[in-house]
Amino acid sequence: MVGGREFSASVLERIRSEVRERPALTRAALAREVCEWLNWRQPNGRWRAASCRVALGRLAQRGVVDLPEPRRRVVRSQSALKSVSREWVELPIDGAVQDLGDLDLVRVQGSSSQEALLWKDMIAAHHYCGYQPLVGAQIRYLIGSARGWLGALGFSAAAWHLRDRDRFIGWSPRARHVHLPEVVANSRFLLLPWVSVPNLASKVLALASRRLSCDWQETYGYPPLLLETYVEEDRFLGTCYQAANWQCVGRTAGRGRQDRNRSRHLPVKAIYLYPLDPGWKERLCREPMRRARPLPPESGDGMDWAEREFGGAVLGDRRLQSRLVAMAQDFYARPQANLPQACGTRAKTKAAYRLLDHDQLTLPQLLATHYASTVERMRQYPVVLAVQDTTFLNYSGHLDSEGLGPIHTKKDGAQGLLLHDTMAFTPEGLPLGLLDAQAWARSPETLGRKAQQRKQLPIEEKESYKWLASFTAAAAAQREVERTQVVSVGDREADIYELFQLALRRADHQHLLIRAGQDRLVDDGHQHLWETVGAQPVVGYQAVQASRRRGYAARVAHLAVRFAEVEILPPKKRHLGRPSVRVWAVLAREEEPPPGAQPLEWLLLTTLPVSTAEQAAEKLLWYTRRWSIEVYHRTLKSGCRIEERQLATASRLQNCLAIDMVVAWRIHHLTHLGRETPDLPCTVYFDDLQWQALHGFIHRNPIPPPQPPTLRQAIRMVASLGGFLGRKGDGEPGTKSIWLGLQRLDDIAAAWAVFSAWARPP
Repeated sequence: MVGGREFSASVLERIRSEVRERPALTRAALAREVCEWLNWRQPNGRWRAASCRVALGRLAQRGVVDLPEPRRRVVRSQSALKSVSREWVELPIDGAVQDLGDLDLVRVQGSSSQEALLWKDMIAAHHYCGYQPLVGAQIRYLIGSARGWLGALGFSAAAWHLRDRDRFIGWSPRARHVHLPEVVANSRFLLLPWVSVPNLASKVLALASRRLSCDWQETYGYPPLLLETYVEEDRFLGTCYQAANWQCVGRTAGRGRQDRNRSRHLPVKAIYLYPLDPGWKERLCREPMRRARPLPPESGDGMDWAEREFGGAVLGDRRLQSRLVAMAQDFYARPQANLPQACGTRAKTKAAYRLLDHDQLTLPQLLATHYASTVERMRQYPVVLAVQDTTFLNYSGHLDSEGLGPIHTKKDGAQGLLLHDTMAFTPEGLPLGLLDAQAWARSPETLGRKAQQRKQLPIEEKESYKWLASFTAAAAAQREVERTQVVSVGDREADIYELFQLALRRADHQHLLIRAGQDRLVDDGHQHLWETVGAQPVVGYQAVQASRRRGYAARVAHLAVRFAEVEILPPKKRHLGRPSVRVWAVLAREEEPPPGAQPLEWLLLTTLPVSTAEQAAEKLLWYTRRWSIEVYHRTLKSGCRIEERQLATASRLQNCLAIDMVVAWRIHHLTHLGRETPDLPCTVYFDDLQWQALHGFIHRNPIPPPQPPTLRQAIRMVASLGGFLGRKGDGEPGTKSIWLGLQRLDDIAAAWAVFSAWARPP
């Protein structure tokens, strides 16, 4: 792993081969080719050639590869910079800031344009640091006005480590490593010496902070979240930054980037920060995706699943980690049992209660390893659907529990928690695991708040921010699986303007597929969404399975399909000045429903291009997989009985929820796997003791067959223990009969182990 990228043995050998066989190859050309091999891209879709060159240099230093000889570069010297003709007039500029007219920040492009030479000349002649190339990603501006040039600005990569800044942000070293590019440094700020206008500096900083986000995103594919700068206190007071609402958070240590010997030869500077996004701290502190620990190749699946899904959890104590894995195994063996029944012994029960009561454990912390395992499974598929949904966990029967809140909009007394999770599915419906889970209790004070009051709040303070938070978690998974296309799927509640804006903010974000819930204004503001798409011609018909509802039987509905590319305008009252978002809309409408039945109609919005009838039908098929997460929630509630847990506090319930959610996923995964891959040997899910006990109990034969049964045969035997009859018209077993059968199988396997050992001759 070099530069955050894994260089396999085959890639290293390919690099050596290219260097040997192509003597004229340059380092820059080699870096571009390696980026293509690894699909190593920036958020804006361009190759990460600069990062790749740094990584190749580190590999060469270690002696792993040999690189071509570096080419000599022509560097413009300080004297050459000073010889460039100055394009300003050294006349005093004073008065009020209003007298300057409209200030203009002129973007400096390239390194040899007239604006670039002028910028370099200004900095070299009048900035106390002189001219030096800026570090990393950068954007430069010239400050212009009706009375001439006023100065220059420069923004570049932030400092790698600043003790006081990092303490103020509160991020971990791993989070800093991933999110540091979203912090940008104001590394140069110059007002020419003959400019003396009160309040000009703070106004320029305000203009730059508003302008920078758009320019940075246009150039690098993502917007910065935080600005930082360093003020040498022996020279300046920093009043302009204070007037522009920048916050001083500490001091530097007096060391430069190259001060590896800690000689502290630079002056100490004050550190100022300025947030560009309301949720900057939460996003910067979000932990990166952990990699799953691979199992030994000789180990089967069996009971090792708990080690893979929970074994890498960072809990600060190996005993806690072992207890977590053991609890997952116990919960899976008896999904409907209460905690003492699932644990089996008094000692294990007390240890489980101590684990759940640990005040340092959180739901994301317990699920971190499972998230990483989900990402590893996602790598095997070209397309993965990240389905989001919300469910209510009702604990009204346990009103003495602390930390619960109202779960309904009406004051009916229902108490509990809200759970919003994201499950990864294949387009065929196979559940791969969770990518995000948020559990919280509503505050009683917010119950009954008027809609108008809620609309005035920023999105970060609304409950609907859960959609953006889960989207961000899925975006982190998308960056881990660059060869897999991730599509975030949501129902009508996810029809949020800010969610579409977030999806289009970075090129490395996953795509969106949302069912429209609001008839928004589109294009020129005179037409609405349904009217615009409904006016398009029918491109085909799609048959979908309509579930039973409102007293009508399930049926196959034939939907007329239309699509169009639309530009959705932002809501007028809350988003003045926000840009519109361009998406594709797919309208599927049942034109001839059965008598008395309500016609089925979906209007889907997606950031994926839809230009053919086949692409429109594909999006409709993907949206039908959204109901799989509701099946998962039913498994979680009815199969694992999470709502019957009596743990006294909301924090304990959330810690227990982490285990139950993975157990429910595994049951759901087993059910679907038995239908999709029925001929696999059952040993992919059951160990030898389990399948032998299962076969012996069902067939009343203590002698196991020489070959294990198939997965489908084993699942049907387990389901028969849970009440599945297996008649000709029954189809395949569902999750309910499987979780009931698993509970009986655990007791059968335990008895089988005892009596088979007793019957074995000495």
